[in-house]
Amino acid sequence: MATIYTYWISTALLALLYLTSAFMYLTKGNWVRQALADLGYPAYLVPLMIIVKILGPAAILLHANVALSDLAYAGMFYHLLLAGLAHVAVRKPGAALPAVIGLALLVTSFVTQNAARDIPSPYVLAAMF
Repeated sequence: MATIYTYWISTALLALLYLTSAFMYLTKGNWVRQALADLGYPAYLVPLMIIVKILGPAAILLHANVALSDLAYAGMFYHLLLAGLAHVAVRKPGAALPAVIGLALLVTSFVTQNAARDIPSPYVLAAMF
């Protein structure tokens, strides 16, 4: 039972992190574009990232398709890893904290998902060994 609570809490917090970020991208577009430019990324990524930051958590929360959910986990893993490394690369390691927290939530959610889901992911056991 504790594993199920751990899954839902970590997944809800991860979704909240992503949806809050998408909301910020929508409402503070100029600031986000400047922040991405400071990291060396082009401004045209903003609309794409808004879509990704909404669809990723939706795929995980809805879990309508196991393969799609696992793909969303993989995409979010690489996004968070690269986001954290981008901040470290420009010598702003403190700004990488949300990415580190997101990675911890993502790993926790991924590892505990089979306890809370009717259709288990075949990759959870492979990831643990």
